Amino acid sequence: MISFDVIVIGGGPGGLSTALYTARLGFNTAIINRGGGRAAMMRNTHNVIGVLESVSGNEYISTSIEQLQDYGVTYIKDFVTSITPISSESISFQVQSKSKTYAARRVVLATGFKDIPPKPPLPRTGRGLHYCLHCDAHMFKNKSTYVMGHGPSAAQVAMTLLNFTDEIDLLLRGEDPTWGGNLDKQLRSHPIDIIKEDVSAIENNSDGWLEALVFEDGTRREYHGGFAMYGSEYNNKLAMDLNCELDEKGQIKVNKDGLTTTPGVYAVGDITPGHKQIPVAIGEGANAGIAIYLELRKFPKKF
Repeated sequence: MISFDVIVIGGGPGGLSTALYTARLGFNTAIINRGGGRAAMMRNTHNVIGVLESVSGNEYISTSIEQLQDYGVTYIKDFVTSITPISSESISFQVQSKSKTYAARRVVLATGFKDIPPKPPLPRTGRGLHYCLHCDAHMFKNKSTYVMGHGPSAAQVAMTLLNFTDEIDLLLRGEDPTWGGNLDKQLRSHPIDIIKEDVSAIENNSDGWLEALVFEDGTRREYHGGFAMYGSEYNNKLAMDLNCELDEKGQIKVNKDGLTTTPGVYAVGDITPGHKQIPVAIGEGANAGIAIYLELRKFPKKF
């Protein structure tokens, strides 16, 4: 087995931040990343101080990886299939990928989640279809905006967007709403059009950005873009195999340092509860990296 002090599973901002700290604090660190992820999909990087919005997600991630490699982090493009605890003084876990076997004293799960997309037809992601209100609501100031979904989160997001624009449509796409009576009363007290009919066609501008949606009743409505609210799928299989406790949404429960309920296993970023934001994930990674250093450092000796 190829041994490391710390292996980070996942290459998003949270995992990259953890690796930065553990490497700079003197531990042999590897990142095993299958690729993709929410950050890599971003057309523009929002809400990251010091990073211009013209920087794409791929550019942001690539620059971060280069920075980590300068500090000696081993970056491995692979898919981890299993993690097995080992009873040893020097090795705590065996990490199995599709191609190799590794050993680590500590592992960090930064496996993130996937937004559940609406059914087709749907606008292009990042060019009229968005998922993160806190990231992208600023783009829709005084613009005609939709929210797709039929659950409570869709209703809440539609009402919240009125802080940015007074042109909000809530698209049920043929589904019956699942929010309760009190929320329904609250929603209908807001200036929001609730549209039952499903979308039948998408019209885009010459640059590929959304221009309008056409509905099954023949109605055409122009939009600058909008948000899909159909929930999330958390990449928590490895956490479940390691008996890490999850919450009701499938997120990994952690303490303030990112430590899970399984000793030696940390989790950071979108796989944990909290705001799904790059700066938040970076902070969680820093906390976890420092916690691992304090746990593994040789001196001062304990008595």
